[in-house]
Amino acid sequence: MLLEWAEIPFVIKVKETDETYPPDTRIEDVPVIIARNKALAIDRSGNETVLAADTIVVLENEIIGKPSDANDAKRILKKLSGKTHRVITGVVIMNGEKEISFSDITEVSFHPLTEEQISYYIEKYKPFDKAGAYAIQEWIGVTGIEKINGDFYNVMGLPVSRVVKTLQQLG
Repeated sequence: MLLEWAEIPFVIKVKETDETYPPDTRIEDVPVIIARNKALAIDRSGNETVLAADTIVVLENEIIGKPSDANDAKRILKKLSGKTHRVITGVVIMNGEKEISFSDITEVSFHPLTEEQISYYIEKYKPFDKAGAYAIQEWIGVTGIEKINGDFYNVMGLPVSRVVKTLQQLG
């Protein structure tokens, strides 16, 4: 959707990939490593440009993954409630032998969330495939987020303007 808004032509290619990383990896490098694994999994035999990204949520130097179920989503959102966390998206763009990689960081601050708000959001939006158990473009983002510092679209999963500039550099 974000690439469509930027009017970047693309084809989606999906392949199961390893999302592990060495235990001593700096947190800021984790999503870049995962994005690189995603990019390398795609057949790059032609002259196609491959763009891969991965987004993580970090609270107090702990990576908050996707919730396993409703109870886990509730636990995660309670943890994020009233606090500021970082959303880090790693991007890898490959074309032939060229590779450009970077990460983008956005700080997100939640208002204190009530049990009712958390339960409502989980029941209605089922954020089980979302890092941090939320999507900023959904109800919880509109009602529960106090402020963000950085790229809004990065929180959605892709720092689009930076990607566009990087693609222009690649030619």
